[in-house]
Amino acid sequence: MVLQQKSEAYLWGWANAAEKIYVTTSWNNHTDSVVADGNARWKIKLQTPAAGGPYSITLKGDNTIVLENIMIGEVWVCSGQSNMEWSSHQKLKQILDELPVSHNDNIRLFHVTKTTSPYPQDDLEGSWKICGPESLKGFSAVGYFFAKELQQKLNVPIGVINSSWGGTPAEAWTPAEIINNNETLLQAAKMLGTTPWWPTLPGYAYNAMIYPLTQFSIAGAIWYQGESNTTMPFTYSQLFSSMIKSWRAAWNKEFPFYYVQIAPYTYGNHNVGNLVREQQTKALSTPNTGMVVITDLVENVKDIHPSNKIDVAKRLAAYALAETYGQQVGIYKSPMFTRMDIKGDKAHLFFDNAPNGFKLSNGKTATEFYIAGSDKVFHPADVKIEKDRLIVSSKNVKQPEAVRFSFSNTSISNIFSKEGLPVAPFRTDNWSVDTTKIVEQPK
Repeated sequence: MVLQQKSEAYLWGWANAAEKIYVTTSWNNHTDSVVADGNARWKIKLQTPAAGGPYSITLKGDNTIVLENIMIGEVWVCSGQSNMEWSSHQKLKQILDELPVSHNDNIRLFHVTKTTSPYPQDDLEGSWKICGPESLKGFSAVGYFFAKELQQKLNVPIGVINSSWGGTPAEAWTPAEIINNNETLLQAAKMLGTTPWWPTLPGYAYNAMIYPLTQFSIAGAIWYQGESNTTMPFTYSQLFSSMIKSWRAAWNKEFPFYYVQIAPYTYGNHNVGNLVREQQTKALSTPNTGMVVITDLVENVKDIHPSNKIDVAKRLAAYALAETYGQQVGIYKSPMFTRMDIKGDKAHLFFDNAPNGFKLSNGKTATEFYIAGSDKVFHPADVKIEKDRLIVSSKNVKQPEAVRFSFSNTSISNIFSKEGLPVAPFRTDNWSVDTTKIVEQPK
């Protein structure tokens, strides 16, 4: 396994009541002891050194257990739904190509078995494995490529714990009491219904697949989820922020939490995908979070599983390298809209994270910009790029009041920061949005 470096790491388990257990760590040849309590449980805190290994830990009580080949490094949890879970089992070419060359003694994988519980559990199924052609089969592609990037850049052992389940809404990963004690979140949860394939009840995945991990020291978490919350998109920011805070409370650590904004896709209702993306952007108000935008990594908007997981993982890793580990990685955040100034018949738009301006991937003008006046009718906009701003207008709108960019389920634009990161979708208004069912026109 990998233990988090320079941290207070816990070991815990079960023994006979009042049994004394001696714990010896090979990195300092120091022995500590702990006595199992009346419930036959024990827990001990160890101070881990800087990255290195392999080490061993010997636990001696009425019997002896030796844990061997332990590395000290950085440990990350990766969670979410199918885009985090996606692996070689889904014939993902990127990971299939990687399997033959994937052996790396400094990357260790832990795959949490899918299970649920109505109550928080002490233990779960799974085991640590050295990364290689066999152990990587069925493991999260995003999780692996994230770990690979960190291992190469930090040159320390990386442990990644994959606890994900395709189709799961965020409610399933959030403690039930968080949702049950909030009327807004509770009503949204009731809209989810049930399925034969994955849990939807609040807390059921959290109790069995996250809570048992919370005594294990980690560096942070990455997350790719949101597609299954398009049934009630307006509450996602509140739900997601609450989930992050609950995980941090359970670990008793304000660890970094980096996540992927969902990709364009042809959902069955108008605008539900872009509304979740909007909510994910709002969740950035939660401290120590970061969001990667992937609107440019989609080949087919009718496939909810974009095949490019390497670039998703590299963007997540860039966030971690910059914000968690203080490395110089250049511009790693997508341009984010900050304010709009109306000057005559033009809207001037300003952004963070675009210090060198913008560029187009194709065409002569930026696409997916729409502008409206007081009638709330949006028209395709002409866009002029200046270094510190975008100037948006339309001959059909004499007095602009609102601008929307990439604000539909399937929007894929062609405008990027000079560094090559896509501009994050946004809108300047808070007008009502159509979420009715899409009715296909007869051919």
